[in-house]
Amino acid sequence: MYNKDHLQKIKQELLQLRGEILENARKSHAESLSLGNDGVADIGDMSAKSYSQDVLMSLSQAQLSRIRDVDAALERIQQGGYGICVACEEEIAPRRLEVRPFSRYCIDCKEEYEKFGE
Repeated sequence: MYNKDHLQKIKQELLQLRGEILENARKSHAESLSLGNDGVADIGDMSAKSYSQDVLMSLSQAQLSRIRDVDAALERIQQGGYGICVACEEEIAPRRLEVRPFSRYCIDCKEEYEKFGE
């Protein structure tokens, strides 16, 4: 399906994406640590700080999930299964992989998993 050069290009794109996610996670973490460290806080400030930290931490969970997806795609490249749906073992549309190079499911299987909440 993909030749060695194309897979190498995809691998580099995935590694770059992984680096960007990690950098954004570091920035989010630094922001959450600095929230509310600007003096005496009243109850409203503490509530806003708590909410902001919760939002930033949930963002970090989303980033962690994305890193896992990228790592799984890198593993599939290494094992020769990149571009093959892990559910039905059919080829994932190249256009889908252009948009989401870490996709593990074809469109049909992804829709089925989302429909049943898996």
